[in-house]
Amino acid sequence: MERLQKILARGAIASRRAAEGLIVAGRVRVNGRVVTELGVKADERRDRIEVDGKRVVAENLVYAVLHKPRGVVSTMRDPEGRPTVRDLLTSLGARVYPVGRLDFATSGVLLVTNDGEFADALLHPKRAVPKVYVIKVKGAMTEADLDAWRKGVRLEDGMTLPAEVHLDRHEGDKTWLLLTIREGRNQQIRRMGEATGFPVMRLARLSFAGIDVEGLRPGKVRHLTRDELVALKKNYGVPRSTRASSSEPLQRGRMRPVPAVEHSPRSPRYGGGSPARRSVEVTEDWGGGAGRGSSSGRYPSERGPSEPGRASWRDHSDRPKPDVGAGRFARTRTTGTGGGIGASRGVWPYAPTDDRDRVKGRRKR
Repeated sequence: MERLQKILARGAIASRRAAEGLIVAGRVRVNGRVVTELGVKADERRDRIEVDGKRVVAENLVYAVLHKPRGVVSTMRDPEGRPTVRDLLTSLGARVYPVGRLDFATSGVLLVTNDGEFADALLHPKRAVPKVYVIKVKGAMTEADLDAWRKGVRLEDGMTLPAEVHLDRHEGDKTWLLLTIREGRNQQIRRMGEATGFPVMRLARLSFAGIDVEGLRPGKVRHLTRDELVALKKNYGVPRSTRASSSEPLQRGRMRPVPAVEHSPRSPRYGGGSPARRSVEVTEDWGGGAGRGSSSGRYPSERGPSEPGRASWRDHSDRPKPDVGAGRFARTRTTGTGGGIGASRGVWPYAPTDDRDRVKGRRKR
């Protein structure tokens, strides 16, 4: 059971706040009853939820990673008209949103999803999800300067948590660092640099919760792999299900896509009822046994030692074709409405005296 506004947001109807307006306006029905109170819960798998008379169906769960380039806002819309990540996520075919944010001038890993529980879990402070950055700062930092970052830096909103900092290299009066933090304050790293006298000149996120963008060009997006989902489930408890493939979004609840069954042309599927109701891959059955469907004069060869209990096929086009009523290898269909294999003489009294076998293809006794 979940709140209605959460279900509506997951069904790509509107954001949670906009969904609350739909509920208050009386445009939402649950099992035929209009709901106008906030806080009402429902089960999207059992209850019929409608907005303006149209049923709400939850989208497939999507977990992906975007290599966010610089100069792009990590929101779905920007009042200033700047480019947003929304334009980079159209290939996913679902309404997703970023898990956290990256600054306008920061590039790197940005997870996107439509699973609110997944996003909330990874952003909650108690999870202490690691975020790894590569940083270029102005000034030549020493080990003493790095220790200040490792112990925590005092900012306007309090002390930061201890960070893992490693010196990468110096480029004149500039320093490259590898930094790992486990909190997500607004512009935290840039503020740490300003507070310690080392302004940040370049910043890129290398990984988030162990997910990286290696081999993914800036502006491109990909689905998380099964192994990545399993690792997230093990370390942080989300997502709930990891059974779908990386290229197919997870299906919410028990409704999962069922792959189509393919039949080899050498092993046709027989039967299938009347032609009007028969599936496209069904082949008509023209007589029983291993020779069903054969009207081209082929005979089963002797069973070889490599395939005990099975008959292999060879083309004997030089042999005469069997008679129509030759039993197993006959070309007359025996699976229609003629009474089946067990039909015998005299069952159909209106047939001619010399042709009262309702099923052809069987030797007359």
